[in-house]
Amino acid sequence: MVWGMMLLANILVASAMVTLTVLVHFLGLVGLGALVKRRFRATPIPTSVVRQSGAVLVIILSLFALHTIEIWLYAGLYMVLGEFRTLESALYFSTSTFTTVGFGDLYLDEKWRLLSAIQSANGFLLIGWSTAYLVSVMSIIRDIDRDIAQMRRGRDEQS
Repeated sequence: MVWGMMLLANILVASAMVTLTVLVHFLGLVGLGALVKRRFRATPIPTSVVRQSGAVLVIILSLFALHTIEIWLYAGLYMVLGEFRTLESALYFSTSTFTTVGFGDLYLDEKWRLLSAIQSANGFLLIGWSTAYLVSVMSIIRDIDRDIAQMRRGRDEQS
């Protein structure tokens, strides 16, 4: 009976955390997307390599910040559950679990270990989502570069 209650607690807590981190990620990507669209609307033809590089850097750092927030949320949960005595240990464990590295030098008590497995799956999916987002943004930038090159060739041919 106790085992069944802990399993249910793991599933409920993990479901809440997955929902929270997916929501954080979704809202972060929506905000980042709005920022990127506004930036490209403000300067529809980013001709500068420095400007493009800066935009990519902002996107990458923003994605990293989203993952940092998600990792901290799990670390905070582990502290609330009393699984770690220090925040550093909770962050270290959360980071290695979220990134699916899982060093194994720190681990949760048996009663919460399913939670860490679900965090790992959660992190794997969110990192994959970020990768897909970054690839799509890079594709847009490549399309803009191609359009700029075509416009320049057209101007050169008219001259």
